[in-house]
Order: sequence, then structure tokens, then C-alpha cells
Amino acid sequence: MGQFSGGMNELMRQAARMQRKIEQVKKECGDKEVTATAVGDKVKATVTYAGKVSRVEVDPEFLKSEGIELALDGVCAAVNAGLEQAEKAMEAELAKVTGGVKIPGML
Repeated sequence: MGQFSGGMNELMRQAARMQRKIEQVKKECGDKEVTATAVGDKVKATVTYAGKVSRVEVDPEFLKSEGIELALDGVCAAVNAGLEQAEKAMEAELAKVTGGVKIPGML
């Protein structure tokens, strides 16, 4: 019984260390950015690894020729693609810390 609880304490300590590393990586990488494009690069969305949209650009000629509806569709597509890329990039950074192990409730 005593040996088991000692192992459990060590497991908890390792989990706490892992959690701190994960938080540190999230903080360090949160400001990194990815840029995704849509409708043939006429719309660009820049998203941080933390999942915040930092910039959206729409080609003015595209807006003029295609109209606001299509441009907004493009914005949605670019933002969604950017968020997906950012999430994958953050997961890759976190996998370096966790060794690729998915820990429920930590990521």
C-alpha cells in the first residue's frame, strides 16, 4: 500500500511538472502566427497559435469585382483555415513537451 501511494505522489509531481511545461509552451508560442489564404490568395487571415485572429486582408480589386458577399465568404474560409493551422502548430509544439502523449484535461 505504501509503495503504491509513493508512486502515485511521484505521478502527481510528474503531471504537475508536465502541466507547467505545457503552460510555458502555450505562453511562449501563443504569439507566433500563421497566415492562411482563400479564394486564390485574394483573402488572407493571420492567426496566432493561441487562436486569435490578428489580421485580415482582402484584395481591393477582388472586393470590387466579386462583391462583399464573396469577399466575406473568403474571409470566413481563410480565418477557419488559419485557426486550423494554428491549432495544429500549437499541438506540434506541445507534442515536443509531452512526447506526443495526449493527456486528457491538460491540452
